[in-house]
Amino acid sequence: MERETTSTKRNGLLFAVNRERFELSTFDPSTTMLEFLRSHTRFKSVKLSCGEGGCGACVVLLSKYDPVLEQVEHFTVSSCLTLLGSINGCSITTSEGLGNSKDGFHPIHQRFAGFHASQCGFCTPGMCVSLFSALVNAEKTDRPEPPLGFSKLTVSEAEKAIAGNLCRCTGYRSIVDACKSFAADVDMEDLGLNIYWKKGDDKGMKVSRLPFYNPSDQICTFPDFLKNENNSAMLVNYKRYSWYNPFSVEELKNLLKSNLVENGTRMKLVVGNTGTGYYKESEHHDKYIDLRYIPELSMIRRDHMGIEIGAAVTISKAILALKEEKKCGLHSEGKAVFKKIADHMEKIASGFIRNSASLGGNLVMAQRKNFPSDIATIFLAAGSMVNIMTGLKHEKLSLEEFLESPPLDSKAVLFSVQIPYWDLNRNNTETDTKLLFETYRAAPRPLGNALPYLNAAFLAEISHCKTSDGIIIKNVQLAFGAYGTKHAMRAKKVEEFLAGKTLSLGLLHEAVKLVRATVVPEEGTSNPAYRSSLAVGFLFQFLHPLVDACAQFSNSCLDGYTLLENASKIKCNYNEFDHLQNPALLSSAKQVVETCREYYPVGEPITKSGAAIQASGEAVYVDDIPSPMNCLHGAFIYSTKPLAWVKGVKFESRSLPDRVTGILSFRDIPKEGENIGSKTIFGIEPLFADDLTRCAGQRIAFVVAESQKVADMAAKVAMVDYDIENLEPPILTVEEAVKRSSFFEVPSFLYPPQVGDFSKGMAEADHKILNAEIKLGSQYYFYMETQTALAVPDEDNCMVVYSSIQCPEYAHSVIARCLGIPEHNVRVITRRVGGGFGGKAIRAMPVATACALAAYKLCRPVRIYVNRKTDMIMAGGRHPMKIKYSVGFKSNGKITALHLDILINAGMSADISPIMPRNMLGALKKYDWGALSFDIKVCKTNHSSKSAMRAPGEVQASFIAEAVIEHVASVLSMEVDSIRNRNLHTFDSLSLFHEGSAGEPLEYTLPSLWDKLASSSSFAYRAEMIKEFNRSNKWQKKGISRVPIVHEVSLRPTPGKVSILWDGSVVVEVGGIEVGQGLWTKVKQMTAFALSAIQCDGTEDLLEKVRVIQSDTLSLIQGGFTAGSTTSESSCEAVRLCCNALVERLTPLKENLQEQMCSVKWDILILQAHSQAVNLSASSYYVPEFTSMQYPKLWCCSERGGGKSSDWGNHNFES
Repeated sequence: MERETTSTKRNGLLFAVNRERFELSTFDPSTTMLEFLRSHTRFKSVKLSCGEGGCGACVVLLSKYDPVLEQVEHFTVSSCLTLLGSINGCSITTSEGLGNSKDGFHPIHQRFAGFHASQCGFCTPGMCVSLFSALVNAEKTDRPEPPLGFSKLTVSEAEKAIAGNLCRCTGYRSIVDACKSFAADVDMEDLGLNIYWKKGDDKGMKVSRLPFYNPSDQICTFPDFLKNENNSAMLVNYKRYSWYNPFSVEELKNLLKSNLVENGTRMKLVVGNTGTGYYKESEHHDKYIDLRYIPELSMIRRDHMGIEIGAAVTISKAILALKEEKKCGLHSEGKAVFKKIADHMEKIASGFIRNSASLGGNLVMAQRKNFPSDIATIFLAAGSMVNIMTGLKHEKLSLEEFLESPPLDSKAVLFSVQIPYWDLNRNNTETDTKLLFETYRAAPRPLGNALPYLNAAFLAEISHCKTSDGIIIKNVQLAFGAYGTKHAMRAKKVEEFLAGKTLSLGLLHEAVKLVRATVVPEEGTSNPAYRSSLAVGFLFQFLHPLVDACAQFSNSCLDGYTLLENASKIKCNYNEFDHLQNPALLSSAKQVVETCREYYPVGEPITKSGAAIQASGEAVYVDDIPSPMNCLHGAFIYSTKPLAWVKGVKFESRSLPDRVTGILSFRDIPKEGENIGSKTIFGIEPLFADDLTRCAGQRIAFVVAESQKVADMAAKVAMVDYDIENLEPPILTVEEAVKRSSFFEVPSFLYPPQVGDFSKGMAEADHKILNAEIKLGSQYYFYMETQTALAVPDEDNCMVVYSSIQCPEYAHSVIARCLGIPEHNVRVITRRVGGGFGGKAIRAMPVATACALAAYKLCRPVRIYVNRKTDMIMAGGRHPMKIKYSVGFKSNGKITALHLDILINAGMSADISPIMPRNMLGALKKYDWGALSFDIKVCKTNHSSKSAMRAPGEVQASFIAEAVIEHVASVLSMEVDSIRNRNLHTFDSLSLFHEGSAGEPLEYTLPSLWDKLASSSSFAYRAEMIKEFNRSNKWQKKGISRVPIVHEVSLRPTPGKVSILWDGSVVVEVGGIEVGQGLWTKVKQMTAFALSAIQCDGTEDLLEKVRVIQSDTLSLIQGGFTAGSTTSESSCEAVRLCCNALVERLTPLKENLQEQMCSVKWDILILQAHSQAVNLSASSYYVPEFTSMQYPKLWCCSERGGGKSSDWGNHNFES
């Protein structure tokens, strides 16, 4: 190629990671930055979670040097999408590069830990990098110098810094507080619970106690050696792959028309590669062409006609360009259009995606693949044009023509986009014409990665009607997109209908009907009616304020220009309402925690154990463990049929693909073993389907390869041969399960008794609701860390398995049974879990077992990190249900009887499903229903097995209870709160519904909690304020509610072990698993408290001497399940029993030493104990007393909501 002869060629990549030099002579261009960082560096803080750029767990800071400006540009990118070839000459900074446990943590790490902003910690390093990027870029602004210890960052910027980072367990309040603590304009009173200050401390004291941040202490994010390197063009050939960096249009043309393309070479044009987050690629490309170095594709050009943006310009840079104030004589209305386009674009994806995603790439995806693009819609309404190059031909098309054209072929390139500058005075002699432009978007989340249900953009030229006081729509452009159509479109019929007409309610009504008929989602689109209603609502929102303005000023003597000005102001007030008062994303909140020094440090809000190393990325999760020598990687091949015979699994080539080592199925289970993948007290689930697969998503085989990428690709292309001959149709609904009597048996001791006399209660009722229906869908766990395991064969036919699991003891037993070896030959180790929510309990067992089987058969280590799609298909999740209810109630709202018919979809195996009726009734009994009868059936269907998920059954039951309460309130036209209040339990009714576990009358606190919550949250006052607001606002409404919750607490037997070492440090083992809930922290506190009973000098510092270590099923047996919100407390009690035994052993020695030395130090005591052969290791097995194994726990919470979708609401909790 021309570049090879006209410029210097470097045969490799050069870049830096955390200031360390990396130079690669060969590489696979399909490799992502994440794959390289995790496989070829020691930095593991970048995590693979969604693999789509949608969660932020893999975020890194990318720094690029501009030799012309002599400046370094810093921005975050998603490393799971960024291709390795695109980082040549760049520097990467991960959370480890900010600080660590050896060299000192960065203030970001310290404040994340101090504000309790990390639970499981899997997402935390990415959040720290996102915040660091915001801090670095804030310092580049010309804002005033901030107060000492703060940055130039604003509170709003601090909140937005982590808008694209998902956290599934911590809750964003504490995370945002950690971020806001750096902001110069932060209100210290608004920062929540932390370890730095207590109630009553003044602002100066609070600031002084924060870990000090000095913006001048800059971390080197771009080492000098990169600045000094020749950043010349690069052409790397590695096997059949090539990466090209053309520097001119001519070079690009030559590449596109080369004979390589003619011969069918698969070529990919690359800028940010973010499209692969949405459109997964299963095949490799022979040629990669990076378009970022072509000046014409990266330019931004302005003139009096508009702005032209190159197709390779990132969305973030396009936003800055549109917002940039240039003195080009632009009219304010034209600037306003640009600004509103930029504001809308900031809602697209997340910052780290916008930083690398190109404007052209977004539009090409919309044109080629019908991507639901926001950019296409808003550019369409603004009348944009595009420039296309096809071979030697350049053509200019309107965006509408471009979208409607056949998909671009591989030789065509989108060159640039032109957004016109709207100047009504340019060709318009009328001075009273005004321009209105608005964009709209409805999505599951206002910010961050969430595709819209519908987007829209409207542009209108309006003028005053000379014959009346009305407003004429001279011209209007209405664009709608993402509602279930191939691409964004203009509503031409509506535009033609409105053009030239005077606005009125009648006209608006007709236009709305026309929009409803025009914006019709294609068949198969989800929520079609909702999407159409959004289109109607957006048009109404756009035009109705103008109708209101006409009515408001119709009798006043205003000239046309003044009328239009007032109309525009009213419209502005409509759009900006409720945002001026609350510019921040989060509403304010306050947490008050009362502690008692009597049991210090138990109950103290100390830093969560391991939070700082989670923030810095040093915390080791299963997939962070370095691969042993000759390690293989596995992936599951699962069924795509709900019920079918499995005749075999094969690949296209008949032989195994390259770098694939083997494929295992149920036939490869040892003769002495069993086909078992998981177990509960209700039975087992097979590891693999045998000759018959019983659900889509059931494991059929396990493919093993040299890398996770190869294993995943092999599993994807594997072909399963099915046969459905002589099989009945699968059972896919609970209704079909009832017809065919397909149920799991619920043991009688788990099926709750009916309460009261339902017939009598219905007879006493003044009103009845009969056979009302509720349907509840399933829910995926979405733990940030997917299922993962590592199995390593050990000596003497043993197997060591590292698993991210909530119940290692059960996995231990299942693995032994599967392999047919004694349990003492198996060892399961779990240090921490990157999010569980119940999904890392039963559903983690087959993952660990499959790895162990493969390692056992192949005599090599085998590991797996299940990709997100496979995990979602196989995991099962929450139980779907169908509920019918009949309820009787008095005119005053007191419910007298409730009957429920509940059908639970359990899937193909029992798992924990037979316990669901018991769990549901515990939560349903939070109200006094008078009489409660029910018929609950656990249906066996051909769906994936449903399992425990965050309060299994209780979430659904609480929803059912509130649905009934709200239905009753609706029928009676009464306030829901009054219905709830009237049906709260008295102690007598509590004793009836919770027979045997109600406790004593003085222990029943729900009524007092209910009143305390109302008082502490000013519930009555706020309810009146909301009523007044709703009376005064036609289109915006707010609401407030308080809800009681009853959770039946169940304690389980739990083991513990405490050992005191020579230097006085303490090591603790417990059966409970740290899944982010702070179990280790509570155990450390209990250990320090219980050992301090020895009462010698130095015990006040015991907390720092305690370390809780990973779970090891051979070191500590009978670990049980970590579930039910009580494992931390049970583990603490087990540890307390151990410490009591140790204190008892040490007391005689301490008394002897005290007689000799008066004062005895902890270190001396322990040293003497070792020398005198005192046993300093104690084990226990805490078994709760029968009377305390189960009891109801009461909560109430209040929540305010309503208004704009960005209003997160206020919350108060009492328990």
